[in-house]
Amino acid sequence: MNLSTGTEIADSVNRADSFFKRLKGLMFTKNLPAGHGLLIQPCQSIHTFFMNYPIDVVYLDGKNKIVGIDENFMPSKIGKIRREATSVLELPAGTIRNTDMKVGHCLSIKYNK
Repeated sequence: MNLSTGTEIADSVNRADSFFKRLKGLMFTKNLPAGHGLLIQPCQSIHTFFMNYPIDVVYLDGKNKIVGIDENFMPSKIGKIRREATSVLELPAGTIRNTDMKVGHCLSIKYNK
């Protein structure tokens, strides 16, 4: 949920918080369905090697404030390091535009267990 606008961002968010879950991320997946996301913690940068589709990337600080955004991040790329980020939310491409997320907005994230 984007607390700054009241807009739902995703209704199903998984969490990658162990070394192996963070390492795997979305690699080798066929797609990231609409309404889904992956929260990677801790994380300051991502890559999209071994992915076949673009994603939207939201970099968050320790209070879930958006400190960086990469829209339509293509496969086989390395993102720049966002030193102020403590986690990254990966979303289907187009989510940032469709939900009007901006740097400075605050999110509330409830993830699947």
